[in-house]
Amino acid sequence: MLGRRMLSKEDEASTDDTEVRREDQDKINKFSRLHSRESIIEEDLKTKQKDKEDLEEISNELELAEEDDKIPYKIGDSFLVLPLPEVQELLTKDGGRIDEEVSSLEEKLGTIREEKEQLKVALYARFGRSINLES
Repeated sequence: MLGRRMLSKEDEASTDDTEVRREDQDKINKFSRLHSRESIIEEDLKTKQKDKEDLEEISNELELAEEDDKIPYKIGDSFLVLPLPEVQELLTKDGGRIDEEVSSLEEKLGTIREEKEQLKVALYARFGRSINLES
């Protein structure tokens, strides 16, 4: 739940009517776009991490299987029945691919957060308490 509070009389009296210039509006818009992109990437990252956990769990379960067992493996929308060693190899490849995707998403997230922090500093320096950039 968002914590909302009313301005005290001093805060209300001390608010400046700082004019919003075009460059300020551009910074505010960029911050908003970065915030939206950050939320999307965080969701993607959670999904990828869940997929990775699922793959690890499946790999652990397959260690209990017999060497000559046929295992159903999902590729796209279809299931193929494959020998255990081939399934384990595919799981290893998928795990590596997911690790790369997670690293890429974490890198993007770090870059976005750095940009947002720079914009926060600039906007708070210009507007002070007149602007709220906290989510």
